[in-house]
Amino acid sequence: METGKLSPSPFVDPDEQDQVLRNDLCYARWDKFPVSKGHLLVIPYRQFDSYFDATPAEKNALWSLVDKAKMYLDKLHQPAGYNIGINVGKSAGQTVMHMHIHVIPRYARDMPDPEGGVRGVIPQKRKYR
Repeated sequence: METGKLSPSPFVDPDEQDQVLRNDLCYARWDKFPVSKGHLLVIPYRQFDSYFDATPAEKNALWSLVDKAKMYLDKLHQPAGYNIGINVGKSAGQTVMHMHIHVIPRYARDMPDPEGGVRGVIPQKRKYR
């Protein structure tokens, strides 16, 4: 996996108005390039590039905020489902080297055949039956 010096992150020192939800160790903000209506990012305040570098306390805070994000989005947009994802490393598609979790609401008929879900990161592997 690619690691190295951390590059400047657009997620450091977020403005208060950009923080949709927060706790002591992380916050949620709207994705600037949303996949769907309500796409949120859950981001630790401390910058590190890989989920695997998070402390146990950070992991607990991140997943707690993912749960709160789901409840918030359920009330706001009533999605039919969710994709939750983390890209770790450039080979996995990570472009901002500050760990973050995507909370992507999904809606009935937002694509013709959603079967395979996150397996679609490698399109030819999405269908497994």
